[in-house]
Amino acid sequence: MPQRAKDKQFRLPKVTIVDFKSIEMERTLTALFARIHHDGQDSRLSKPNTTLEDFTAHILEKPDKFRGFDQEPAILRGWLESHLLDLVNRGKHNQQVASPRPLHGFTYRFRNPKHCRDYGSAEHLYETLWHARNGLGRLALSSLKKFFFEGVDFNTQQEDSHVKIDVETQALLSLSPDDMKEDAPVRGSRIPTPPLCIGSADLLADDIQRLMQYRSKIPRSVMVEYLKILFGFHLALYHLRLMKLLPELVKRKGQAPCCENARCPVKPGQALTPFGDCSFQIGIFVDVRNHPGTTLASMAETSADFHYRRIPGFVKAVYLTKKMDEFALDQLKRGVIPGGASKFMSVAEVLSLLGEKHTAERENYFKARMYSMSEDMGDEDALPDGWDQIKALRLTELETFVECIMSQRGDYQRRFIIKCLDGFLLKNRPGALIAQSRSRNAPRRFILDSALLEVLLQINVLEFDSADGRYHSKQIQIDRLLSILRERYGLHIASLPKGEGFQEPSIEQRHALRSNKEAFKDKLREIGFFQDLSDAYITQHVSPRYQID
Repeated sequence: MPQRAKDKQFRLPKVTIVDFKSIEMERTLTALFARIHHDGQDSRLSKPNTTLEDFTAHILEKPDKFRGFDQEPAILRGWLESHLLDLVNRGKHNQQVASPRPLHGFTYRFRNPKHCRDYGSAEHLYETLWHARNGLGRLALSSLKKFFFEGVDFNTQQEDSHVKIDVETQALLSLSPDDMKEDAPVRGSRIPTPPLCIGSADLLADDIQRLMQYRSKIPRSVMVEYLKILFGFHLALYHLRLMKLLPELVKRKGQAPCCENARCPVKPGQALTPFGDCSFQIGIFVDVRNHPGTTLASMAETSADFHYRRIPGFVKAVYLTKKMDEFALDQLKRGVIPGGASKFMSVAEVLSLLGEKHTAERENYFKARMYSMSEDMGDEDALPDGWDQIKALRLTELETFVECIMSQRGDYQRRFIIKCLDGFLLKNRPGALIAQSRSRNAPRRFILDSALLEVLLQINVLEFDSADGRYHSKQIQIDRLLSILRERYGLHIASLPKGEGFQEPSIEQRHALRSNKEAFKDKLREIGFFQDLSDAYITQHVSPRYQID
């Protein structure tokens, strides 16, 4: 069935700004730099196709800054390929530069837009932080700007020689404004859009502020890697929570009082219960040992399967919300709803039009849309798959319209959402929250990679003291740490998330949970955070690696 572009559109910024595609987090960071530098707007590049040879030539032309590099151009090229540049088709004949690695804010000026697409993920992060409550998100954006644009005088846009930076960042700064025209913001490229889950915005902002306390203690390249992992982790959690939240909002016709800004129960400052009575907190069981074929792996596969099975319901909910948003705009234009065509209607307001009060207008509108779609069908052979079954259900005009779209586009969107989630979760890479064997149709399973655990530990060994307005390092007992990971992020290690794919654990599962807790302690020892002076519970605690006072 041929469909008009308007019928096929899936992206709805009111739900998420992200366009579900295969996303690389390094490219998300690079695009985020442009928005941070231009106060939320994207940048217009004047030189969009920089090659590996261009970067090599830039450095060879500056022997005063890079002494001896001109004597070994082959080694220089290898260093650029392995340490400084993000490449597509790496090692192949059609290898291209996507951008420099995101070690400094101005690397976005040297990205090749064709190969460095972020598909709205950078804009989503910026808007999420901008709309976080109590100004915490804007404070986090300010901290990120100071960190990523370190070594640059913002008045002159030139390198500040008084700031000491590492050699990789020095190499990137040496390529800056002297070698290319100034970039400019794309006017109108920012449309302020609040996130559907405001609690997620607060939590992300709080985590960034905590992590930024280490910027003078952790090497720059390590801090950038921490931030890449953290952003991917929060993007994944947001969209996994969205898959639970949006279908429920559709079912309730937008009536979810706990999701209103003033009533949202999420309070990130409360380490043990930041989500309070939130009905949409998710539960993820992670296999810390990460050994396929074990009971733990099977439990982690069950958890991953449960969350990924929510995708079709989420796709349908997005399509229905998208069509209701189009219906709301039509009603605004016609004056049926006061406010005019420029009025912004939230997801809750849009879904409230599912009520009986608007039944007549809604049915007439979607009857006309169905008639328009039937004209596009052309003949019997072009009817959507399962058309007879759809008619037999005797659904409303809206539901029939959505089912027709789902029959053609549902599986297509599902596949791209899976790829997008795999990118956010850093599947099979350092910092991963999910793993999958390379065999065909192998199941996914949630894991807790050491790099991700390290980032979460650095964040949660800090405690904010409201008396002096500062963060302080603290020791945490193991059980308390497990509670923080469970209540703050929904990560279950020594317990099962009831209602999220699990019921009461069996005897075998209880034994596996104890094994998972021991594996968690072993991993803490490996990364240097765990001290157990004896078998006594009171002496087993996590100690900060860096002291913040």
